[in-house]
Amino acid sequence: MRATKVKRLTEAGWRVGSAREFLGLSAEEAVLVEMRLALSASLRVRRERAELTQAALAKRMGSSQSRVAKMEAGDPTVSIELLIKALLAAGATRRDVAKALSTQVA
Repeated sequence: MRATKVKRLTEAGWRVGSAREFLGLSAEEAVLVEMRLALSASLRVRRERAELTQAALAKRMGSSQSRVAKMEAGDPTVSIELLIKALLAAGATRRDVAKALSTQVA
């Protein structure tokens, strides 16, 4: 969030903090959330670049379109393992997965 917006909110009486602080997450939990979001974002980009629909990717994985939609939305019911499987099914390499995991999501 931009400094000007933070200043405006705090002057109006709002408390500004991170999602980690708000949810009371440990450092490890916060990293896992960031990893899940990075993998989810990477999956959507890779699927679109491969010109695959959610249904087509689901078929490749033996899953459903709605599950792919949940993966791309960062749904907490989707395991990190399934996100990686989907990335691989969309054509990602191990290096691509590592790059996605090293990307910080805003």
